[in-house]
Amino acid sequence: MVFRLFRNRDFLLMLAIALGVLWGKGAQSAEMLVIPALAVIMTLSVAGIPDQIFHTPRAFWAPVLLGLVVHYGVLSGLLFLINLFLIHEPDFKTGFVILLSVPPAVAVIPFTLILKGDLVFSLMATIGCYLAALVFMPLITVGLIGPGFINRQKLFLIMIELIIVPLIFSRFLKWRGLSNKIEPYKGTVLNWGFFLITYTIVGLNRNIFLSQPAVLVPLITAAIIQTFLLGWVIEKVGRKIGIESQRLTSLILLGTQKNTGMAAGLALTLFNDRTALPSTVCTIVMIIHFVWLNFRKNKKREKSEG
Repeated sequence: MVFRLFRNRDFLLMLAIALGVLWGKGAQSAEMLVIPALAVIMTLSVAGIPDQIFHTPRAFWAPVLLGLVVHYGVLSGLLFLINLFLIHEPDFKTGFVILLSVPPAVAVIPFTLILKGDLVFSLMATIGCYLAALVFMPLITVGLIGPGFINRQKLFLIMIELIIVPLIFSRFLKWRGLSNKIEPYKGTVLNWGFFLITYTIVGLNRNIFLSQPAVLVPLITAAIIQTFLLGWVIEKVGRKIGIESQRLTSLILLGTQKNTGMAAGLALTLFNDRTALPSTVCTIVMIIHFVWLNFRKNKKREKSEG
């Protein structure tokens, strides 16, 4: 029973949040493992994608364009309005500008795998959004913050480390016949990888959570609007216009998940801890939202099987 509990994805994510708040000391040591953990998660997530999808470049355009509309058009547009009307502290407003400028969370792809969404669609849309971010991030931040903010080389390096290299290595695993051998262990590795990342992000910011809880109220409200409310709207609209279930799951993730790790890192590097707080709060709420989506999916499956 205990062994099964520590392989359960939802339990591990909530445990990571609680542990990060209660004991953040280990987060500083774990910080150096976050990028490698994300790279492993990405590699395993796309290892099952067939090679044939890369032989038809024309098939990329629909996911890329729809992904851009949902992620940068809808999600970034909503974050801009939230920042305009709900957020008042200057540091937080700067943090939200950074957040709305970044591409989707890399976790969109493994989350799509876990939630049984359209993995190929999510992969193509995410790659498209990262390429577009090379243009969008400077335009958004220069327009709303000022010139000289975004390092395009850093963004391109992140894309290579967390998308291109895992994609290439996943093909190697598939060609060597290793992807089938690691399949039984994939779920456990993914779950503990997300545990490490979540614990690290929360643990590094625990002092702010414990010492200044009142300042979190507008940030938590904004994050709930971004995830739970917007995700609900996307689902309702998608079902109404007849988008099939797997594609709709991918669109919900693309429409609610920002690369908060990138946003927090940029905020910490170029501004201060308070500027990174919106991204940190959004990270926690995004994880809770994912846990909720996964719980609801499992309930629906149990109901259909029963």
